[in-house]
Amino acid sequence: MSNDKTRLGFTLVELLVVIAIIGILVGLLLPAVQAAREAARRMSCSNNFKQLGLAIHNYHSAYKRLPANGIGTTSNPSAGNAWWAANTLANNRRLSTLVGILPFIEQQGIWESISNPMDIDGDGVIDFQAMGPTPDTIDYIPWTMEIPGYRCPSDPGIGLPALGRSNYAACLGDSTWQTMVGPWDGDLVEPVATVRFERAQAGHRGFFKPRDDRGRFRDCLDGLSNTVAMGEIATYLGDKDARMVLPEDGSTLGNNNGAMDALRDNPGVCDSFVNPERPRFWLNNASRDTRARGFRWADFKQIFNSCFTILPPNDIFCSRNNGDDLTATAPMSSRHQGGAHVLMGDGAVIFITDSIEAGSRNQGNVWINGTGAAAPGSPSPYGLWGALGTRAGSETIEEQLNQ
Repeated sequence: MSNDKTRLGFTLVELLVVIAIIGILVGLLLPAVQAAREAARRMSCSNNFKQLGLAIHNYHSAYKRLPANGIGTTSNPSAGNAWWAANTLANNRRLSTLVGILPFIEQQGIWESISNPMDIDGDGVIDFQAMGPTPDTIDYIPWTMEIPGYRCPSDPGIGLPALGRSNYAACLGDSTWQTMVGPWDGDLVEPVATVRFERAQAGHRGFFKPRDDRGRFRDCLDGLSNTVAMGEIATYLGDKDARMVLPEDGSTLGNNNGAMDALRDNPGVCDSFVNPERPRFWLNNASRDTRARGFRWADFKQIFNSCFTILPPNDIFCSRNNGDDLTATAPMSSRHQGGAHVLMGDGAVIFITDSIEAGSRNQGNVWINGTGAAAPGSPSPYGLWGALGTRAGSETIEEQLNQ
């Protein structure tokens, strides 16, 4: 007679084999799961951009002009309130495009808070006038808000010292010269027709004209589908990322007009400050961590919410030492792999790779006194990328970008 006993469980060897197989499967599946999550975040980011495109078109339909980048209120300009200064009485015409389109992205509540005087402590005394103070005022609640439609889900940045962060910036074209002032003089009295207005006419060639509320769709003679309206930017995380903040003082271009001229004539002038072993990081410590890329969603300044089609996406941010105020390369950037989203003038959203043809990084900008390739009216010196940033350069784009 048989005396075999029925086995009721796994042996230790069998259990270890099963665990090993499960571990291998998890190891194989995890990258795919992470890739799927990033694909979903990237799609959500693209959708946010599409909503901004619709908002710009609805704004233009309502007001027959583009929402200006660098506009707002002034207080007693004859007293010399310079546009770059902090001001609790007015915003010194420093509001970004993102402020004007708030009602068109279903943020009417925030818009109402901004467009009306505010009594923050309920004592019956108006603390801030309509349209708020300059966007560096932390006591003004709207400037500290995180607006979901202005954030890319792939960007982990959060909290101070940023105030409210944003990942979408107005495109000012392919020339940085005098874009910090546009056609206005330093104390915002009126446009200076014989000096800065002429400079702006020659060099401000992008979809948005800096500090100028006269932009129209009709200005895009190259066609809305061939002109970049906005670009994606990653927000700074405090890690010396060369795409988002300046290197330590003493290793940058200086703090004078000569530094602005150097940047205008050679956008790659900061290349020597980059860590050769980690090309996306500065060799020295980052400076001015409170003034970095993607901070202050309401502030039009170049380091915060403006961009250019000079250096390709995810290239370095180069500027003179007080870089949030004045001339900067301000390239687009993102937390996505290999490129960044752009919003075209017709509302289309396209993912542009870091390897897009961008001409020479050492060729100077087009400006009023430029000669040769930098002369007013010249084709963009920055190849296909620069051509996409100009609104009326008569440059033909033969390839389909969104394929």
